Amino acid sequence: MSNRHSGGKMHGDRPPPNTFGTRSPVLGTKGMVATSHPLASSSALRILQEGGNAVDAAICAAAVLNVVEPMSTGIGGDMFALVHMSGSDRPVGLNGNGWSGSGTRLDYFAKNGLDTISPDSIQSVSVPGAVAGWYSLHERFGATAMARILAPAIEYADQGFAVTEVIAGQWGRNRERLLGYGPSAETFLVSGRAPRHGEIFRCPALARSLREIAEGGPRAFYEGRIADEIVACSEELGGFLTKADFAEFYAEWVDPISTDYRGYEVFEMPASTQGIVALEMLNILEAYDLPAMGHNSAEHLHLVIEAKKLGFADRGAYIADPKLSRVPTETLISKEYAASLRERIDPGRAAEEVSPGRIEHGDTVYLSVVDGEGNAVSFINSLFWGFGSAIVAGGTGICLQNRASLFSLDPDHPNRAEPRKRPLHTLIPAMVVRSGRPCFSFGVMGGDMQPQGHAQILANVIDFGMDPQQAGEAARVCHSSDGVALESAIGADVRYSLLERGHQLINRIDVFGGYQGIWIDPDTGVLSGGSDPRKDGCAIGW
Repeated sequence: MSNRHSGGKMHGDRPPPNTFGTRSPVLGTKGMVATSHPLASSSALRILQEGGNAVDAAICAAAVLNVVEPMSTGIGGDMFALVHMSGSDRPVGLNGNGWSGSGTRLDYFAKNGLDTISPDSIQSVSVPGAVAGWYSLHERFGATAMARILAPAIEYADQGFAVTEVIAGQWGRNRERLLGYGPSAETFLVSGRAPRHGEIFRCPALARSLREIAEGGPRAFYEGRIADEIVACSEELGGFLTKADFAEFYAEWVDPISTDYRGYEVFEMPASTQGIVALEMLNILEAYDLPAMGHNSAEHLHLVIEAKKLGFADRGAYIADPKLSRVPTETLISKEYAASLRERIDPGRAAEEVSPGRIEHGDTVYLSVVDGEGNAVSFINSLFWGFGSAIVAGGTGICLQNRASLFSLDPDHPNRAEPRKRPLHTLIPAMVVRSGRPCFSFGVMGGDMQPQGHAQILANVIDFGMDPQQAGEAARVCHSSDGVALESAIGADVRYSLLERGHQLINRIDVFGGYQGIWIDPDTGVLSGGSDPRKDGCAIGW
């Protein structure tokens, strides 16, 4: 990309006004961190400055986010990572997707007159995979002691942190759910209310759990007091988890899947994640001259929406735990299959017969770290809904995720609920490689928004020449079963044209996710970081 700078067009000065960005990308040569909270970014940067590598810094950032953004992530949830270490020609993937409890039975739901698994129920709780994932990453690639890596998170949980603005709003929106279960309200509310913007919040119970994990490793979580309290909570409320489900759990190393998009190899996580959908969308869009259409024109957005519908129809039909179901991955991500899907797109009319995925409450954290040696980590950690199931296990300070709510209760569906099964998962970190070297580590948090966001971010960078800050700030579209949500920067003429094509427009401001990204200049090695203004975070380099 000799004519591009950090993924964007060369500019001598940032143009006034900067159409797609409010600030310049952050630059560095020795390391870069991009997260959704400044305390996580600064804590991870210190790890890099002390000699730690990108993996050490990513785990540190994830742990801090567990404390300072507790509605979005935590050790009661799952994680996934793509890791590209210097000297390798492709990334490796780590699947920290927790499996369902051994007591899971389809007939339980039928007997209780349920056709879905409620996200607010203990039956939606699967074994948390995050801690196993952190330690698997560290065992293979880490260079800094885990006690040092987890120290900032323990400190913020114990001594407190000032609640930031966006997080305060998210916290408040989950107040009623937290009030529904005593230990949850005791842990995450202050006299029955959410902490306010600028208020100091402490979580000593979580500090204790993190300290035990730092001292005792994953066994402290999966075999010690923490597991005992989570299983006891599950048994008390009628859940499916057993001690053996914890003791025998493991995170799994997997081969990422990829496709070529205009000369760039784009890597995603395989099933049971929705990484397949992102690659399907890119394969469909690749045949079109998007720059000629104009960024966020009606023609451009119509294609994004229609490609998303097709990809999500496949997600609903095929994606499941590949150990227990056959997933036709090679077919779904092939160029030939994309060509057949493309024939179903009418450039002048919105499709009605394609069933899109339902909108999901996507409270998640995504982070990216690149160090001075060229090691890159694309990392995502989540509880799914805000505060997951909103169930805190005993005195652990740990909110339990509700990922098992994504299982189907159809006995013939590949993603049907079964014992020890990893559910369909929305979490998908991404990485772009060229000539065997990573050039872009990025992700977009937010449930169903994630593959839609990946396709839009990559088009912003590769097709429209934006730098990683501009690419994340540019207005986005999100399609759901309710209709099409457009951010306010997309004008009335585009909206009218989409309506003429038959799209149903809806007003939503909370579905566009949050992006972080780091571009690695292939010629100079300079790191260029971008962080989404829709969140409280920042990119920091040195």
